[in-house]
Amino acid sequence: MLKVKAGELDLMGLLFQRYHRQLYGFLFHMTYQKEASEDMVQQVFYKMLKYRASFAGTSEFVHWMYAIARNVLKDQGRKKKLTMAGIAVDELADVIPGGVEVNGQIERKQAAQTLQKAMAKLKEDDRDILSLSRFQELKHGEIAQIMNISEGAVKVRVHRAMCQLKEIYTRIER
Repeated sequence: MLKVKAGELDLMGLLFQRYHRQLYGFLFHMTYQKEASEDMVQQVFYKMLKYRASFAGTSEFVHWMYAIARNVLKDQGRKKKLTMAGIAVDELADVIPGGVEVNGQIERKQAAQTLQKAMAKLKEDDRDILSLSRFQELKHGEIAQIMNISEGAVKVRVHRAMCQLKEIYTRIER
């Protein structure tokens, strides 16, 4: 990104090749809308190019990228009232909270659908931090840099969001 900042704009294509799937996964897990997520990936890369001068290089590129993605997500949410609509249940089946044991494909799909409903009921910040932590598998330190909060605050927020998710999940499951 430092080279892009210095004027080598053709290298932006390389960054896109390396990170667009990872970024799409984050945005998709926040909205569960394929087309909206694809559009937002394009917007993120456009904003990275437009605001390349703001990349200081003091932290990792992915932290800066996710910070821009979170802003794009918030902007889109305000404009279009994005909700978690359609879902790729198979992707969620591994993140069922509370140690719920799920056997068989049908049970996994049902549990993942329940999880999708529970995730939709979480506050946006809670979905955001769980997506970064559980789906993108970022470390607490990385999330802290992305969200501009302390690592301790990330740990607390992840824990609270998981507790909230577990509570909502069990309420829906009954």
